[in-house]
Amino acid sequence: MGGTRPAGRQWNDLAVAGVITALEPSWISPFSGLSPRAFWKLVTVLRRAGADSVRKGRPWSLALEDRTLLVTAYWRTNLTMRQLAPLFGISKSAADRIIDHLGPMLCIPHRRERAKSELPAWKEEHNKSRKQVRARVEHVFARMKTWKILRDCRLEGDGVHHAMLGITRMHSLALAG
Repeated sequence: MGGTRPAGRQWNDLAVAGVITALEPSWISPFSGLSPRAFWKLVTVLRRAGADSVRKGRPWSLALEDRTLLVTAYWRTNLTMRQLAPLFGISKSAADRIIDHLGPMLCIPHRRERAKSELPAWKEEHNKSRKQVRARVEHVFARMKTWKILRDCRLEGDGVHHAMLGITRMHSLALAG
């Protein structure tokens, strides 16, 4: 990966004038809260988890990098779909589908597969470190809810849950550098 550009992609292939893209490193930090290096680590983790695998139906209109930036921007800025979608050059329903699909992948811990009895050691260690951080963060969330900081949140159903877990993961990445 040359610098922060994804391998196999041309700079002009995805960068459209007036549209936010992860291919422009200056957009990453203000919209995700992560350094470009930490952001690309997150994209790599998502790719390994199968977020970019081929699926039935219409293909995504955005590359995985841009979909990841869209989700992180949504959680960081709390913009509505109507506000966020034009920034990425997509419809608000496409933005909603991307957030619903990728949001849970940003926060779910490693789980063992049915056929396997154990996780690899690195996944066990990763889960352990996340549990330690999560315990501290859960205490902060409890305090925030007491003060109703999240009262104006527009997320419904599991959206708040996924946003909070994803934000926790992004914060951990930002701290790790």
